[in-house]
Amino acid sequence: MNRRLILNLLRKEGAMSRADIATVTGLSPAAVTFVVSDLLDEQFLLEGNTTKGGNGRRPIPLTINYAGHLAIGIKMNVDHLECILTDLSIKPISSVVVEFANTSPEAVLDAAVIAVGRLQKVAEAHHRFIGIGFTMAGTIDVKSGICVRSHRFNWKNVSFAKMLEEKVKVPVWLEDDTIAFAMAHHLFGVGRQHKTFGALAIGEGIGCAIVIEGGVHHGINGEAGKIGHIIHDLNGELCECGRHGCLQTYFSAPSLVERWRKQRQLTNVDRFAMKEAALAGDDIAIQILQEAGHQIGKHLASFIIVTDPEVIIVGGESVTFGDFLFAPLRASLEIYCLSKPPIVIPDERDDFWSSGAAVLATQQLFNFELLFSEDQAQS
Repeated sequence: MNRRLILNLLRKEGAMSRADIATVTGLSPAAVTFVVSDLLDEQFLLEGNTTKGGNGRRPIPLTINYAGHLAIGIKMNVDHLECILTDLSIKPISSVVVEFANTSPEAVLDAAVIAVGRLQKVAEAHHRFIGIGFTMAGTIDVKSGICVRSHRFNWKNVSFAKMLEEKVKVPVWLEDDTIAFAMAHHLFGVGRQHKTFGALAIGEGIGCAIVIEGGVHHGINGEAGKIGHIIHDLNGELCECGRHGCLQTYFSAPSLVERWRKQRQLTNVDRFAMKEAALAGDDIAIQILQEAGHQIGKHLASFIIVTDPEVIIVGGESVTFGDFLFAPLRASLEIYCLSKPPIVIPDERDDFWSSGAAVLATQQLFNFELLFSEDQAQS
């Protein structure tokens, strides 16, 4: 517990001396010295250079050795894997994209092994490689590394973490991609300054992970925050989950583009073309995006009333649409939220999703004693 306390303090506050760590944490100087010595030996911490001050030599600052340890993040998409090599702060070092022929676990496993092999070659010049995070859209049993169910990829009870780990001989952690996105922001992104926040994804589907008092809330079935499967129209279109009228069948990024394509009778268009059309004054594109913003905001407001987050961080392909989508979403929140709605912050970084996968490995460093104690209690 003391290791995690000190590491998270340095992650949030930056360089600090042993004396300052003792003061802030309330640990005894002896306890701090003991833990810091271990972390220095394991190369998780670095000592800075001391300087002379007015009252003599100043204390030696300590920092986290982010560059000395590497992780791999893999995000599964519809037809390819986005793979990234990062340091402990999930700063990108190298990346690759590997396609797969179909979404069967075996085909995806083969693609993941190829990706890991390529990135491990880059990592060979560095000291330590701590593991791999793999994310996908689905309901995940995190402790067992099992995809319980993924409607999008037609997986059911797939022990993918174990399958990949056996192939690459490196620890693997599995998680839902929106939850991993939230975890990345909690540790190193916008969410690091907030105890409670929501991470909204509007991409191939729609979901909203919630961080409450510094911890990600999964729910009893691992389905917390899957607002894309809120029923928007009971007699509506068939969703990938097998039900009719789910929110994401109408307002996911591909659904928005497809609606615009059909109404304009176009071919070979994407979200970027739709954004350009909206900028040029295309009334159909603008109307579709405004409706999406309003309806997503309406359902998001219910989620906000229940969870009461400080901010909502938005990621996914629909961030491309900017205020064509977010202005009506914010206006909708003003109407439907019980009190003043939280700030909505779009995240336009493309690599934060795959980096979010890498955080599954790096967060073991910051939370590993808690996880270890849980495992011990169950054994």
